[in-house]
Amino acid sequence: MQEEKLIRGNSPQLDAILGKKFKVLNDGFVRVVDYMGNDGAIVQAARVSYGAGTKKVSEDRGLIRYLMRHLHTTPFEMCDIKLHIRIPMDAWRQWIRHRTASVNEYSTRYSIAIDAAQETLPHEWRKQSDANKQGSAGFFSEDEGRRFSEEEKALHEQMRRVYEERLAKGMAREQARKDLPLATYTEAYWKINLHNLLHFLALRMDSHAQYEIRVYAEIIGNEIVSRWVPQAWEAFLDYRFKARRFSALENDILRLIISGDRADATKQMEEWGLLKYRDGKLLRNRERMEMEEKLRQLGLDIPWRS
Repeated sequence: MQEEKLIRGNSPQLDAILGKKFKVLNDGFVRVVDYMGNDGAIVQAARVSYGAGTKKVSEDRGLIRYLMRHLHTTPFEMCDIKLHIRIPMDAWRQWIRHRTASVNEYSTRYSIAIDAAQETLPHEWRKQSDANKQGSAGFFSEDEGRRFSEEEKALHEQMRRVYEERLAKGMAREQARKDLPLATYTEAYWKINLHNLLHFLALRMDSHAQYEIRVYAEIIGNEIVSRWVPQAWEAFLDYRFKARRFSALENDILRLIISGDRADATKQMEEWGLLKYRDGKLLRNRERMEMEEKLRQLGLDIPWRS
C-alpha cells in the first residue's frame, strides 16, 4: 500500500514577514520566528482527514466560522506560532500570566540587562480611574506630563548608572539588577497555539486592557494573525472580539425593553438586586454597568436611567 504524500501547509502572507520587526512603544518590537499550520490545518483537524481534500475554499471558511461560533476549540490548537518580543518588564508581568504558552526569557542573571527603558511622552501620562481600581481614565495636562517625563528620564539614567557601577565593581549580575526600573525592556521567545493566542488577544486587545500591552496585542492580531490564518481571524472578529454575549438575565431585560415594558424591566432589575440606592443615588454595580453599556451599543434607552 502506497502511503499518501503529505504537503506541509503554509501561509504565504506570513512567510513574507518572517523575522520582520514590528516596532512597539519607543524601543519594543514583536516578530514571527516560526509557525506551524494555517487555515487548512484547522479544517483538516476538524474533519479528521489527511490531504487537501475536495472541499471548496468557501466550505472551509464556513466550517471555520462554524467551529468558532460553536466554541469547538480543539481544531484551532493544531496551529502554533513562535514570536520574539521585546517588552517593558511591567507589561511583561501581565503577559506572562497567560500560562498557556512555552516561554524562554532573556536572563539578567547570565547577561547584562538590556540598556533600554520605556519612555513616556508628556501627553501620555494617565490618571487613575475612579470607576476601575486597575484602570486609567483621562490624562494629565502636557505641562504636568512634561515634568513627569523629565523625572522619568533622570530616574532611568541614575538607576542605569548605579547598575553599571555595581557590575564594574564585580557585583553578581543577579544582585546588581535588583533596583532596575520595571520600565526596563526584556526579551522573550513565546510559543503558543492559535486557540490560546486568540484568548490572549480577546483580553489584551480589549479597550479596558492596559495601553502598554494592548498595543502589542493589536499588532500581533492585525499584522500577524490576520496574515497567518485570515479565515480564522475573520471568524474571531465576528463571533468573539466584536460580538457581545448576553446572559439569561440580560436577555430577559432586552425582551422587556424591546416590547415596551419599561416599568417591568426596572422592577426585574430591582428584584435581582442590581438597582440599589443610597440617599436617592443609584449605587455602583459592575454587572449592571456592563449591561447598560451593551444596551447603549444597541441604541436602546435604559429605563431605570430615564
